[in-house]
Amino acid sequence: MTNDKLLDAVVIGSGIGGLVTASQLASKGAKVLVLERYKIPGGSGGSFSRNGYTFDVGASMIFGFGKEGFTNLLTRALADVGETCLTFPDPSQLVYHLPSGFELEVSRDYEKFISNLIKRFPHEEKGIRNFYGTCWKVFNCLDSMPLLSIEDPLYLAKVFFKAPFSCLGLARWLPVNVGHVARKYIKDKELLRFIDIECFCWSVMPADRTPMINAGMVFSDRHAGGINYPKGGVGVIAKKLVEGLLNYGGQIRYQARVVKIIVEGKKARGVKLANGEIIYAKKVVSNATRWDTFGGESVKNSLLEPSQIPSSEVSWRKNYQPSSSFLSLHLGVEKSLIPSDFDCHHILLDSWEEMNSEQGVSFVSIPTLLDADLAPLNSHIVHAFTPSSMENWLNLTPSEYINKKEKDSLSLLTKLERIMPGISKSIVHTEVGTPRTHRRFLGRHKGTYGPVPSRRLSGLLPMPFNTTRIRDLFCVGDSCFPGQGLNAVAFSGFACAHRIGSELGINAWKLPD
Repeated sequence: MTNDKLLDAVVIGSGIGGLVTASQLASKGAKVLVLERYKIPGGSGGSFSRNGYTFDVGASMIFGFGKEGFTNLLTRALADVGETCLTFPDPSQLVYHLPSGFELEVSRDYEKFISNLIKRFPHEEKGIRNFYGTCWKVFNCLDSMPLLSIEDPLYLAKVFFKAPFSCLGLARWLPVNVGHVARKYIKDKELLRFIDIECFCWSVMPADRTPMINAGMVFSDRHAGGINYPKGGVGVIAKKLVEGLLNYGGQIRYQARVVKIIVEGKKARGVKLANGEIIYAKKVVSNATRWDTFGGESVKNSLLEPSQIPSSEVSWRKNYQPSSSFLSLHLGVEKSLIPSDFDCHHILLDSWEEMNSEQGVSFVSIPTLLDADLAPLNSHIVHAFTPSSMENWLNLTPSEYINKKEKDSLSLLTKLERIMPGISKSIVHTEVGTPRTHRRFLGRHKGTYGPVPSRRLSGLLPMPFNTTRIRDLFCVGDSCFPGQGLNAVAFSGFACAHRIGSELGINAWKLPD
C-alpha cells in the first residue's frame, strides 16, 4: 500500500476519548478511521432507546459544557468540527443523603453551597473556606491556559510563555492527593468523610486516593461552567462528534470488532478485525481500556500478544486496578411520583462504613427533570446505579443470574424509597444492567469504568499519557491522564490528537484562543 493511500490513524473504539482524538485529527486534515464494535457510538458516554425512553448508559452529570475559559473541553471539541449541543443548565450538581440525617444540596451557586456546609459544621468555617478555596486555585490554573498536551516540549514551552504562573501553580499540585490537603485544613471526622464522598461521587475513590488536580477541576467547575445536560441525552455528544468527524472527511465503521493490533519490529502497523480484515495506518489509537489493550493475568483476550507487552504496562498494573462496574436500573416511572422541583442528581449512603463496599453507595439521576422529551408523556426516567464487582456475578447458572438481578434490583429500589416513596409501585418500564451487561456491550474488562489506584499514589504523576513503549501505538480514554469522566477523556483526546498531529506535522503553530 502506498503512503498516499495509507490512513494517518485508525482509532479502536468510539468512546468520547476516541471520538475527540479522531475528530481533532480530521479537523487538521488527517485521514482517520474509527472502528466501533457496537452499532452506536459513545461507549459508556452513549445512550440507548427502549419503548419511547432514551436512557443514558452511564452518568448524566456532565461537566465540560461551559462557555468561558479552557476547561470547557466538550464545548471546544464540538466547536472545532463545526458542531454544538443545546444544553439545559442544572441548578445544582447533586443532593447528598448521608448517615445521621446529613443532607446537603451542592448548589450551582458557590456561596450558597459553602454557607450550607458551614451551617452543618460551624466550627470548621475557616477550614471549609481554605479547602475549597485551594480547589479554586487549582481550577484557575487549569482554566487560564490551553494545556492540551503534556508530551510535546515545544507546545509546553509556548504555554509556559503564555501563562508561567499558572504552569508553576499546576505543577505544584500534580503529586498531591485530596486527603492530604483536606487534613491540612479540616479536623472534624464527619466533615472529612464528606470530602471522601465528594471525591467518591465521580472518582469512585476516597480523598486519600483522589488526585488534587481532578478535585480542583470538579469541585470548582460545578460552580463555574456548571453541570449542563445535553438535549436528547448524553449520547448526543458522541453523535455530534461523529457528524463532525464525517464532515471533515473522517470515517467510522460500526460492528467492526478489532481483535489484534499488528506490531512489526516494535512498531504498530495496523489492526486485524474479527472477520480477518487487516487495516494499515501510520498511527494506531486504542480507546479500549489498558487491560483490554495490553492484557494482564486475568485478561483472556487482549489486543496485543503477551510477548509484545512493554514492561511499563506490567508496572502500571501494579499501581492501578479496575474500578468496580455497576448494577444499573433504567426505569420509566409515573410522572406523578416526582415533584417538579425535585433535584436531578442524588447520592445515598446509609452508613459511612459501607462507602467502599459492594453496592454501598447509590447514585440516582432523573434526566427528564431537565429534558422531558427523553420519556413518553406523563413519565419520568429514573437511572439508579450502584458499584458492583464482576466477581460477584461470575459462575452463576442462568437461573441464579436472573435471581441475583431481581434480588439486587429490589435491594436498590428499597434504598430509593428513602427519597422517592412509592417508586416500586410507580414503575412502568424496567431495564437492568449488571457488570456482565457492561462487559458485553461496552467491551470493557470486567465492565470497569476505569482504573483506580490499588494503593495511595502521588496524585496524577503515575498516570500514563497517550504514548506507549510501542512506536506509533497510542492510548486514549480513562486509562490515561487525567482519568475518568467525559471532560477528562475529552482532555485525553485533545492531548492524543495533538501528539499525533505533532508527529504528522499537521498541528497549527498558534495556541488555541
